[in-house]
Amino acid sequence: MLRLFVGIPFPDDVRASLDTLCNGLHGVRWVRPENFHLTLRFVGEVDETTAEDLDATLSGIHAPRFEMALGEIGCFEGGRTVRAIWAGVERSPLLEHLHGKVESAAVRAGLPPETRKFRPHVTLARPHGLTHARAAPYLESRGRFRTPPFEVDRFVLFRSHLRREGAHYEALAEYPLL
Repeated sequence: MLRLFVGIPFPDDVRASLDTLCNGLHGVRWVRPENFHLTLRFVGEVDETTAEDLDATLSGIHAPRFEMALGEIGCFEGGRTVRAIWAGVERSPLLEHLHGKVESAAVRAGLPPETRKFRPHVTLARPHGLTHARAAPYLESRGRFRTPPFEVDRFVLFRSHLRREGAHYEALAEYPLL
């Protein structure tokens, strides 16, 4: 079985900028810079045949290149604790368009439709037992974070290898944008 997701990788300068945010909180597991990405569609565990079908449908996507910028720092909460700290993505109709095409391709490949609303973000950290009150100073001090716009010229089918020291992502296929 293969654990897959479809995402947008970032240029080195954007990853370096994101990495400057990864400090100042104890009890969190920071994402390594090489793993920063924007998930367009989490696939999960699939067999080789489904992975091949997904690759074939993703290969048929025709969408334009676009510019994207990151900004805003926030968190996803679960009850009284923070589940993830993230950098947001500035609204982009072309990103939404690409997401829709990737979702349609995933369904055509036999995957169930995604039920969660698309909230484009880059995960920075996965806390353990961090309360919102403890995270608030961190979030406030980094609230003005912004990247300059950068070009998105491709999206990638990634395989996720889960390891004790953290996930390792392997690019299986790249799909150019026009």
